Amino acid sequence: MPNNQYPEFVPVEPNWNQNTVAVQAGRPARFAGAPMNTPVTLSSTYVHTTDLGYGRDGNQSWGALEEALGQLEGGIATTFSSGLAAATAIADLIVPGGTLLVPTGAYYGVKNIFERLEMHKRLNVRLIDLGNTDATIEALEGADAIWMESIANPTLVVADIPAIVNEAKKLNILTIVDSTFATPLRQRPLDFGADIVLQSVTKFLGGHSDLLLGAVICKSNAHAEFMVKHRHDFGAIPGGFDAFLALRGLRTLAVRLDRSETNALELAKRLKSHPKIKKVNYPALPGDSQHEKATKVLPNGCGGMLSFEIDTTPERTDQILESLKVITHATSLGGVESLIERRTRYEAEREAGVPMTLCRFSVGIENVEDLWSDLESAISMVLG
Repeated sequence: MPNNQYPEFVPVEPNWNQNTVAVQAGRPARFAGAPMNTPVTLSSTYVHTTDLGYGRDGNQSWGALEEALGQLEGGIATTFSSGLAAATAIADLIVPGGTLLVPTGAYYGVKNIFERLEMHKRLNVRLIDLGNTDATIEALEGADAIWMESIANPTLVVADIPAIVNEAKKLNILTIVDSTFATPLRQRPLDFGADIVLQSVTKFLGGHSDLLLGAVICKSNAHAEFMVKHRHDFGAIPGGFDAFLALRGLRTLAVRLDRSETNALELAKRLKSHPKIKKVNYPALPGDSQHEKATKVLPNGCGGMLSFEIDTTPERTDQILESLKVITHATSLGGVESLIERRTRYEAEREAGVPMTLCRFSVGIENVEDLWSDLESAISMVLG
């Protein structure tokens, strides 16, 4: 499907490293006087006659971001006003009355979408343990689609995407992967045969906690065309300035992710040996229950997210988090700044069986010693 939202982009060479693609893809073609960056387009109306006629038809800022994301993921990207808007569009691909397999511990925002659709008899939802590959493959019989997370939020369980997709394809099941935690620099699910990838661009891709955007990246033209039409008809369009900010954030993804990942591994090692921490979840950590799977499906690293359980009560856990000075006690993830949250403050996470003192930690790019000192001091102050 041709991208008609910008005349021409810098061509991406097939031998380029992904880090280079993140910096170069989606830039305007080079000619004398050309800008380095696609200008922000702030217009709801366009002069006839082109494929662009009205603001829901397209935007040069979206087009540049979609070109870059498509190149990074190896597919065709469509951007939406948020990750949940993107997930809603994906759900509409499933045949009416179809059966969707969803991990028990999937992000509760998307589970809310599926539960609403099930309530209206639009979908039949079956919950699965995605961390159990054999059980997941057994559950595929009779399903129309399966929703997966590369790395589960917030338990950091790793899905064996290649094995599950391989079996799903034999049954003609639509395969969808939320790869927000992994990013395209750590995993490209389309290369494993998945049909569709979801990215919450708000998170690591944007990287600065200043925008809301989602993206759907499809392998087939038919699915990509469906996404564009769904966005147009339902109006879940991204803002031009948000798209510009996301693309600017994408340029530094490689260095940001490397730094947060290095920090995350070091902090995971230290937390694991802390007497007040009863469990640490980080797939790159030797000895982690997900480590073996991660070396196979995430060979380039496991990103900047970890979680851990404190050996205390939920109330005292909250006191610890509220005592932090460098790390911010807040929702969301993937920004340059470190964020932490006890996830069972939300009922949906408690119902999913998330441990009551589990803290989801989005590790930023700050100095690792400052991060560790902050954590250690807060734990010591509250628990002694």
